[in-house]
Amino acid sequence: MLGDQDGRTVGPEGRGDGPGVRLSAADLGAEPGERASLVQFSSAFCQPCRATRRILAEVAAMVEGVAHIEIDAEDRLDLVRALGVEKTPTVLVLDATGRIVRRAAGMPRKVDVIAALGAAV
Repeated sequence: MLGDQDGRTVGPEGRGDGPGVRLSAADLGAEPGERASLVQFSSAFCQPCRATRRILAEVAAMVEGVAHIEIDAEDRLDLVRALGVEKTPTVLVLDATGRIVRRAAGMPRKVDVIAALGAAV
């Protein structure tokens, strides 16, 4: 499972991302993966966002049918507010239908991202 910077597991609870919430290609501004999507909310001057980008891109390249989609939080304040994103980076793991299955704030570890994909695929 994905964990936040304090190592706590963060599940699909929270504002706007409870059970049944699905994100479409229109919401994401990109085509989601066939099997799952790793959605990253970033900001321009966020140092952990750069490391998170590398981690998520590596995992997406390792697992067939998984897409990494990065969203600039400042450009998509509507989505940030709707999903209750409070800091960057925030990572959402979506299943093939676009349903949010995991959520984490802060830079995740690669092993945690891989494990979280297990809940999505």
